[in-house]
Amino acid sequence: MAKKRDYYEVLGVDRGASADEIKKSYRKLAIKFHPDKNPDDPTAEDKFKEAAEAYSILSDENKRQRYDQFGHAGVGGASGGGAGGFGGGFTMDDIFSQFGDIFGDSSPFGDIFGRQGGNGRRVRRGSDLRIKLKLNLEEVANGVEKKIKVKRHVTCNTCGGNGAKNGTSLTNCNGCNGTGQVRKVVSTMLGQMVSTSTCPTCNGDGKIISERCDSCAGEGRLLQDDLITLNIPGGVAEGMQLSMSGKGNVPTRGGVAGDLLIVIEEEEDALLKRDGNNVVYDMHLSFVDAALGTSVEIPTIDGKARINIESGTQAGKILRLKGKGVKDLNGYGKGDQLVHINVWTPQQLTSDERSTLESLRHSPNFQPKPGKNEKGFFDKMKDFFH
Repeated sequence: MAKKRDYYEVLGVDRGASADEIKKSYRKLAIKFHPDKNPDDPTAEDKFKEAAEAYSILSDENKRQRYDQFGHAGVGGASGGGAGGFGGGFTMDDIFSQFGDIFGDSSPFGDIFGRQGGNGRRVRRGSDLRIKLKLNLEEVANGVEKKIKVKRHVTCNTCGGNGAKNGTSLTNCNGCNGTGQVRKVVSTMLGQMVSTSTCPTCNGDGKIISERCDSCAGEGRLLQDDLITLNIPGGVAEGMQLSMSGKGNVPTRGGVAGDLLIVIEEEEDALLKRDGNNVVYDMHLSFVDAALGTSVEIPTIDGKARINIESGTQAGKILRLKGKGVKDLNGYGKGDQLVHINVWTPQQLTSDERSTLESLRHSPNFQPKPGKNEKGFFDKMKDFFH
């Protein structure tokens, strides 16, 4: 799969671009790459969809904020496909209906987007769903596939989503001639004023159901458990919110489903502590092992690992295991595991042990002799974390 381009790059705007600048750029690209205007260019439709996907994220304040913070993963990494845009079942008609209004009713390009003088109805969008997903450190570090059940409104299979019995066709509303809106002209001292409001006969649907579907009672949707596969990328963090396009609720009687928002909760590991993309392990060594050196087995994200401890290892030393940390969310490798050495001092001694240590108390090799270049604990931590 080709790597997704940056949405700001797609629209040709700076990261600090205003909403008007983003809208203006998308309008220009949509006109330029509209498939009907480029019949001999097989790439035009892909470019048109790419621009629409970028606009769908950057024109939404919440999605834009998640994208700025977490990149593509924050607005669709869980789907493994379109990053919160049009990879998840959107059609060209959906794009036209959702974003065609940015051209305005009087635009010469209005007919391209199916608006026909402003009488077209915008496709309705269902509500979003939000869930919390708990992940352990291994799942957070390497990414994971999860299958979860979500109770959401889905399209009624009996009527196909239109709410009519056995999926029979609907009739145009006489009150609004199928537009879903009614216009009212009022004469004032300043002249005639035209106002538009939702049609009270069809509630803005533009269609009338003669006989309601028995399965969904005319709603065109049903509430049921849906099994959804989540592909969580490695490197997510506590509080991060991912989104899956089209996996929220379907609106009544047709339209585009909302998004499924996944809020990450990170379970605390009993032994390993996360610090950014690094993990830290506190290891306790006996005085004897620190003095003589040894080989010990320690936990890592991927299981057990054996490391060698050099003789004369000092308390506070930090060992680095390259690439044993958390994957970078943006694909820039992995962090490291830092092993912090703690030399454990026995609190109880037998008379023989005490006698042995007493005999060594004044031995020259047992007198503290830190080297001039030996750094203190805080200097070591500064070197490793900065």
